[in-house]
Amino acid sequence: MPLLETITDSDYQALAEVRYQIRRFLHFSEQAARAAGLEPHQHQLLLAVRGHDKRSIGILAERLQIQHHSAVELVDRLEERGFVARSRAPSDRRQVMVQLTPRGEEELKKLTTCHLAELRDTGPALVSALEAVIGRANGSN
Repeated sequence: MPLLETITDSDYQALAEVRYQIRRFLHFSEQAARAAGLEPHQHQLLLAVRGHDKRSIGILAERLQIQHHSAVELVDRLEERGFVARSRAPSDRRQVMVQLTPRGEEELKKLTTCHLAELRDTGPALVSALEAVIGRANGSN
């Protein structure tokens, strides 16, 4: 990836704005998860299970950018609360697959509804910030 020859104040400002907008959304997401009685990583795991075709523990760990054993612990806690269930993959019995239970599906639906509403409200600012950084990186600003 080519580096900008000169990094300007505008580059720093644009990158700072992207980080701010991302952090702002993540803060909202963390607060929404906690208000629903979940830890943020638990919400992320539920979303990763619902949002990905392959739901093995290894894939979920990758999607959450955590260690395999940490994903196992998250699944353990969510399974105890009735949000997810495990099964063995039919094609490879060594693989543990995770699926949402009806309770997990319902809780995730509530959280997803409020997240989509938040993104509809604040998403344009994030898109604008990303466009500013990308435009500067491509030399169009």
